[in-house]
Amino acid sequence: MITNYKNIIKKAVLLLSVASLSVACVNKNEFFELKDRGGIDAAIWSTEGAVEMHLRESYDMSIPRFPHQDTYDRYPIHLASDENFFSGNDQWAKAALGVQGTLANNDVRFVGNKYQGSTFGDNRYFDIARCNNAIAFIPTGTMTDIQKKRFLGQYYALRAINYFELVKVYGGVPLVLTPQTPSDLNVGGRASAKKCFDQILSDLDLAMENLTGTTWDDGTGRGRISREIAACLKARVLLYWASPQFNPQNDAARWQTALQANKAAYDMCVASGKKLLPNYADIFLLEGTANTEAILVRTYSATIERRGHNTENRVRPTTEGGSANNAFIPTTILLNAYPMKDGNPISTTGGTAKYVFDATMFWQNRDPRFAATFAYNGSVWPLSGKAGRKQWNYANATGETANYGVYSKKFATPALAQASVAYSNNLGGSGMDWIELRFAEVMMNYAECANETGDLTLAKSLIREIRKRAGIEEGNAGNDYGLGAANNASLMRELITNERFIEFSFENKRNADLRRLRKWHLLSGTIQTLRIEVQKTEYIKDLESVIPNTTTLKRDTVDINKKSTYNYFFRNTIITPAGIGSFSIPEYHYFYTFHNDFMYSSPLLLPTIGWAGGSFDPLAN
Repeated sequence: MITNYKNIIKKAVLLLSVASLSVACVNKNEFFELKDRGGIDAAIWSTEGAVEMHLRESYDMSIPRFPHQDTYDRYPIHLASDENFFSGNDQWAKAALGVQGTLANNDVRFVGNKYQGSTFGDNRYFDIARCNNAIAFIPTGTMTDIQKKRFLGQYYALRAINYFELVKVYGGVPLVLTPQTPSDLNVGGRASAKKCFDQILSDLDLAMENLTGTTWDDGTGRGRISREIAACLKARVLLYWASPQFNPQNDAARWQTALQANKAAYDMCVASGKKLLPNYADIFLLEGTANTEAILVRTYSATIERRGHNTENRVRPTTEGGSANNAFIPTTILLNAYPMKDGNPISTTGGTAKYVFDATMFWQNRDPRFAATFAYNGSVWPLSGKAGRKQWNYANATGETANYGVYSKKFATPALAQASVAYSNNLGGSGMDWIELRFAEVMMNYAECANETGDLTLAKSLIREIRKRAGIEEGNAGNDYGLGAANNASLMRELITNERFIEFSFENKRNADLRRLRKWHLLSGTIQTLRIEVQKTEYIKDLESVIPNTTTLKRDTVDINKKSTYNYFFRNTIITPAGIGSFSIPEYHYFYTFHNDFMYSSPLLLPTIGWAGGSFDPLAN
């Protein structure tokens, strides 16, 4: 059996070695001509245009995309969290959270279950192979040293990104760092997490070294990796290495190293002009130099064929050309994570509390990021260029089909016309860039490292700036911006964790954060969301009637901020997906194991401890 699979792998590696070059280059531009049709012409590594095409394909396969844009095999396992309603409705997300079903050895397919592929998520090692080929062969070409360094720096960073994504999931993976051929195939066994991190950090150091002095313009260079971006990625990687998932014994030296790297990244960003945008709601509305917060982006376009995405459709309500996907519907856990306008948790009463939370009027006096992120029943949500438009989310509202009580505004472009919302025939949608890394995360990572190394003052000063930008009120000296209660490292750690939850809502951070912080198996409760119902069915007709001599619907004049009025028409209810239970995640799921197809590629590969037949400990040196 193993022999058969190795034969398949050998054939795939040949395809992988050739396809990663020829698919991207042959018959697209006449930069070169293959002298050897059965192999790879070394001349391509001396041709800037050919390498550029290969590099663009490598970017396309390596840089993360909008959440839920991809549908590679069992991808919901890696998007499941307590953040979105999708996680209680998808088979694999439910199994990952233990709310219904469990995961078995062969269920996690993140490494890929194809031996080759040209679609995002097919196989991470196919993506790594592109980088390995370039890193090995660019130095043999005749391009100038400046050109070689510019290319190599980007390939080193892309290889690091791919391995980092694998390590976050599996802990320890095979380190394949050279081009593979059928006559020289070395799949090998799994390297320890430490060896993987060492290699990732080495690649990022080489990326920084090679990209020193390289700058990119906002046109053709937007989305390219720079020395500053490589430094921010290195800082992120070292934060993970110091965090509980990989550092359960809390080695203080790792936190010191992470602190130094995160300070360096922060200082570099500031020096290059990076800063928080004044308005939180603008983060996914501004592109290019106008977005001072964006660091690493994946560029998109609504007008260039096959360069768009369908996220606008997934967040908009039906009445404005969308089909709201439950991946962007918040859970009650996320809604309740937002503090009040004074920065205090919703559970705070008396003492420093300026505002008291009301579960019925749940949107009132909240952290301004709440209104910037969520469209609740009767709230103003200008879409399709309609200023002052109100969103009505009560069940069975005419024209709406989802009947969720709260929608996400994040990723929606208010000015986009309804007719342009859909991404179809490889065109359309908003074309907005995906921001994989922004300055707020650099600040948050730095704050976490400062807190873990005993500098509570620095940690608070960084979070304070994020809360200032959010619009949270300053408050008094003892509880400025709601930070007063976090008077030790443990409490500050919890505050930072919650701050990440809300600041990066729907930005595909929550799953990884819960795992990184070893809070995955500690989740309590289950997946639920809000539903707004009318007190009496006949009220719908009344609410949707037109006021005489106007074109205004009666509901648009209802004062939803007056509790007696709101209660007259509406009631808040909780909905839970059918058949699910409470979160129940095994502790050994911090590191997944490989599926059988991948395991068969080498007799040296072993399952992860905790899983059936598992003997490989990612944290053992």
